[in-house]
Amino acid sequence: MFSRLTRPQAIAVCALPVVALLATAVFAPLPFSVAQPGQTTNVLGEDKGAPVITISGAPARDTRGQLRMTTIVATSPETRVSLPDIVDSWFRTDRAVMPRDAIYPSGDTVQEIERHNEEQMKESQDAATQAALNYLGLDDKDVKVGLRLADVGGPSAGLLFSLGIIDKLDGDGTGGDLTGGRVIAGTGTIAADGKVGAVGGVALKTQAAKRDGATVFLVPKAECADARAELPKGLRLIPVTTLKSTVSSLVALETGKGSVPSC
Repeated sequence: MFSRLTRPQAIAVCALPVVALLATAVFAPLPFSVAQPGQTTNVLGEDKGAPVITISGAPARDTRGQLRMTTIVATSPETRVSLPDIVDSWFRTDRAVMPRDAIYPSGDTVQEIERHNEEQMKESQDAATQAALNYLGLDDKDVKVGLRLADVGGPSAGLLFSLGIIDKLDGDGTGGDLTGGRVIAGTGTIAADGKVGAVGGVALKTQAAKRDGATVFLVPKAECADARAELPKGLRLIPVTTLKSTVSSLVALETGKGSVPSC
C-alpha cells in the first residue's frame, strides 16, 4: 500500500536529484587552470646571484636601464579547480581562467611538463642567440653567449634575451643604451630569423611589468587587443613583429627621432 505524497513533499523529492547535480557541479574538479601575474627578471642583470647573459669572444658593455622578461603563474595540472574558483577569478583583473590544455599541452604529469618547458627554454635561448648575432652581423664561432634563467621554462623570453644580447654587445648602435635607461618589459617568442611570435597571457604579464617598475611593454602585434584589455595606467604598449623593428622602435623611443608604433 502506498500513501499519496502532498504537493510540497513531491516537489521536495523531485528537487533532491537537482540539488545533488548542482552540488556535484559546484565542487567537482573542472578542466581549467587559474593564472595570475608571475615574476619578472631583468635579463641585463642577475638571477639568483648569477648573470643572466654572459658573453665571451667580444667586449660586453656596461648597461643602464632594464629589460624585464615577464611570466605568469598557473595552478598546477594536479590542482582541483572548481566552479567557485572560476567564478571568483572571473571577476578579478589579476586572475584569468584558461583551459588546462592551453597551459599544459605537453603531458599529464608535473615531470613531463617540466621536461617539455625546459626543452622549449633551451630552444628559445638558442634561437635568441642566433637572432641577435645575425642582427649584429656576428659569427657564433667567434662570439659565445651564455643564457641562464632559473625556475623559468617555455619560449616566451626569447625576444627579451635577444634584446639583452644586442644591448650588451652594441647598445643602440651609437654608444647609448638600447633601453635609454628605462625599465622596459615585454614578452614574445623569437625565431632565428628574427620573427617575433605570440605567447598568451599578455594581460597578466602587463600587470607584472607595471608592478615591477616598467613604463614600456613590448607585445607581439597579434596580441595588442589582449594587452589593452587590462592595461595598467602608465604602461605604454609597443607592438612588435621582428627583432629588427623592435630595436628600431626602442632607438626611436630613446632618441625621439622616428616613429614609435602603438597598439
